[in-house]
Amino acid sequence: MTGMSVRPYWELRFDAYGDVDLRQRDRLLEQAAQCDLTDLVVFAHGWNNTRTMATRLNDRFFAPFPELLGEAGPARLGYVGVVWPSMRFADESLAGLPAKPAPGAPPGPDADAPRPGLDAETHRALDVVFPGRRQIVARLAELLTERPERLAALDEFGVLVRGLVRIHGESGAAGDAADADEDVVPAMFGQDVTEVCERFAAALTEARAKADAQDRAFPDSGPGGLWDGAHELLRQGTYYVMKRRAGAVGREGLGPALGALAAVRPAPRLHLVGHGFGGRLVSYALTGLPEGATVASVTLLQGAFSHYAFAGQLPHAASRGGALRSAAHRVRGPVVSCHSHHDTALGLLYPEASRALGDDGSLLPGDTRWGAIGYDGFQAVEGCPRLDLAEALEGPFPAEGWVSVDVSEVVRHGVPPVGAHSDICHPELARLVLRAGRIGDV
Repeated sequence: MTGMSVRPYWELRFDAYGDVDLRQRDRLLEQAAQCDLTDLVVFAHGWNNTRTMATRLNDRFFAPFPELLGEAGPARLGYVGVVWPSMRFADESLAGLPAKPAPGAPPGPDADAPRPGLDAETHRALDVVFPGRRQIVARLAELLTERPERLAALDEFGVLVRGLVRIHGESGAAGDAADADEDVVPAMFGQDVTEVCERFAAALTEARAKADAQDRAFPDSGPGGLWDGAHELLRQGTYYVMKRRAGAVGREGLGPALGALAAVRPAPRLHLVGHGFGGRLVSYALTGLPEGATVASVTLLQGAFSHYAFAGQLPHAASRGGALRSAAHRVRGPVVSCHSHHDTALGLLYPEASRALGDDGSLLPGDTRWGAIGYDGFQAVEGCPRLDLAEALEGPFPAEGWVSVDVSEVVRHGVPPVGAHSDICHPELARLVLRAGRIGDV
């Protein structure tokens, strides 16, 4: 593609069901063989509203690789961007950049502060991601703008969110299913909507309180706090759909495509990198690989799925393990989880949205069963070293197995509600991918 900072670069596009653009796939297979590559880095984005937005992120993320590799050395590296239908809310910072102010927002330090209503960009994105449900989206936007004081309006909002994301009947079973990152329905769709909105509003307040002193000040939402929580319920509802979609695209789409790449002769070594839900996508791609196919390394950047997904045994349910516990044999090298405590999307909001119905009695202080892998790394994975960024970049790097790397030193910029979740375009993280994959002398 023209205009990219790296070459050779290809894109693989998938629809919501995991079906790949066959022309792109065939072009990649043909040209990769002609380029005689030694290595191919495959990057899957998290939430982005358009293909253009995803491609720009790919360009920024890949940009440091050529300089890090240098001119010398035997590595011949190619790049693939995985583009899949996801979405983000317009108030979320993208790749560490400040969120774009809403149209008409006043200048000044509070320009990015949450405002009543659903901004036009997010409204359009919801219409695209949920085709045929424009009336539901319009009514949700109307309620968020009006913020009625009657609790019946919140109940209506909850019903509409369930209809938008197509939730029917009761939410998922209580207990340990969600811990293993299986596709159960989280509690937020089955519990009293007022209580759910109260908890989300409290989590948002905490997220704003954690913002650095030099960041913008966030005003108290006052009596509209429940509707701030309702806005977050809608956001998390879309995330639930994106999380399920990421697993399907990985398993049904990217996995088979990687299998075809592994069959190219000479076959390049494949290195998977995923951000946010893209981390879930590349992880589930391991389950969709044809028999005998493997990848060389996996690097998860702020992975938005359970930190127990790869656990051999769940601490609170010894008879069960994580949904991806058997994926290790598909990776010849290390599986790396990069995590940051500045990621408020995963540290505060993800656990609140992930709890299983009827299990609130176990939610004691310090209970980590609902944590995300991008916030505190792999959990309950035997023999997993925990490194800081300097150790990972300068010391000996594990040749295989699970590795948690605290990247809070660089993944630190971003404003609530998501914090530093998308602050991933750094040379240090590019170098970490190269070290994990043993690509060149870095």
